[in-house]
Amino acid sequence: MWRALRCQASPLLSTARFFSSSVARTRQRVSRNIPLADDLAEWDLEADFSEFQGDDIPATGHMYLDQQRQVAHYLRLIENELPELVAFRKPFVPPSASTPLVVRSVDYAGESHPATVKRSVVVPVAQLPLKNEAAVHRAKLLAGVRWSTEPPKNSGVQCNSEEGKHGYIKISCEDFPRPSMNLKWISDTIDGLVAEANDENHKTYQDLPLDTRHLEAQVMKAKEGEHARGRNRRPSIKDFPTEWLARSVSQSVQPTTNS
Repeated sequence: MWRALRCQASPLLSTARFFSSSVARTRQRVSRNIPLADDLAEWDLEADFSEFQGDDIPATGHMYLDQQRQVAHYLRLIENELPELVAFRKPFVPPSASTPLVVRSVDYAGESHPATVKRSVVVPVAQLPLKNEAAVHRAKLLAGVRWSTEPPKNSGVQCNSEEGKHGYIKISCEDFPRPSMNLKWISDTIDGLVAEANDENHKTYQDLPLDTRHLEAQVMKAKEGEHARGRNRRPSIKDFPTEWLARSVSQSVQPTTNS
């Protein structure tokens, strides 16, 4: 069952190794064209490998052919299988006034990424169920920097003169581990904003002006002409309305004009 198998470890030294019969038969099937670790010193490239006969292409050529096969595969899919998708075609139905929200999400083709759980909602103020103009004004004040006169560029909402007459509100959330939880928080926040704006007990909001400093900062940062000197300058003490002062003080203050 056990037999001695002699193998040449080096050109000057011969050793005997003992293997079982099954191992010996397995070793006999190994081709001697593949050099062993001890034979690498005597490995001759020209003697062990035949000369290139021009009957094949290099590895770069095989990579190029593989790309061509992949392109041809997708072209066949477009030609043969895309026409079958016509059966699943549905007519486009624009959203009604009861669904004014536009939800935006980010997907990385199945890859896990922290941004995939984020949800952003853009809603026109004119389509919110607000009672009157005072409620619209309160909604803008409550939204703060999330209110803008134009929809955000990455929101997927086109600027419409009718629905955008009161501006847009954008709210985003990525604090929760699931997208549905972030969307639910945004929905609850918008519901609370509408309920607070329709509350007639907060009449003091009507006297507060809109804070548009965040919009002016965007214009200044864009540097598209509106940032030039003299436009949207900061108010100074000279711009303080004299009618707010006492009568004796307002009479002594005379407005000056620059010649």
